[in-house]
Amino acid sequence: MNLPNKISMTRIIAIPFVMFFYLADFIPNAIGKIIALVLFAVIAFTDLVDGKIARSRGLVTDLGKFLDPIADKLLMTTGLLLILADGTMIAPWGVIMTIIIVAREFIVSALRQIAATKNVVLAADMLGKIKANFQPVAIAFFMLLAIHNVTPFLGSFEFAYTVICYVLMGIATILTIISGVNYLVKNRAVFKV
Repeated sequence: MNLPNKISMTRIIAIPFVMFFYLADFIPNAIGKIIALVLFAVIAFTDLVDGKIARSRGLVTDLGKFLDPIADKLLMTTGLLLILADGTMIAPWGVIMTIIIVAREFIVSALRQIAATKNVVLAADMLGKIKANFQPVAIAFFMLLAIHNVTPFLGSFEFAYTVICYVLMGIATILTIISGVNYLVKNRAVFKV
C-alpha cells in the first residue's frame, strides 16, 4: 500500500477515536472534546495531503480513488452526527442541514458507481472541492462551541459565535446543494441507457 493510501486508511481508522473522545463525558473539563477537535482537524487536513502526494508522485490508484472519498464522507458524517447527538447543533435546522449534506454524498456516490459500470471516472470539480474544504471548517467551529458548552470560555461573544457557526454550516449546506446539482447536471449523460 502506497503512502497516500496509508494516509487515507489512517484517516478511516482514526474516526472512531474522534467519536470516543468527543462523547467521553467522563473526561473532565472538556478535554475529550478538545482531543476530538484536534483529531478531527488533523484528519480533515490530511484529506488535502494524501491527494496532493498521490498526484505529485504519480501514486494515484484505484484503491486510493475508493478510500479517499470514503474517508472524507465518513469523517464529515461522523462530525455532523456528533454535534447533533450532544445538541450543539440544534434541531430542526441541524437535522435538515445534516440530511442534505449526507444525502448529497449518497447521490454523488451512486452516480459514481453508475459511471464506473460504464468505465467512466467522474472526477471532483472545483465546486465539490470548495464544498469539501468548507464542511470540515463549519463542523470544527461547532465542535469548538461544544467545548464552550462544557467549559465556558466565550463570555459575551457566545451569541455571536453561535450565529457564526450556523452561518458557516448554512454556507456549507448551500455549497453542498449547488455542487450536487452541478455534479448531476454536468454528468447527466451517465444516466442515459
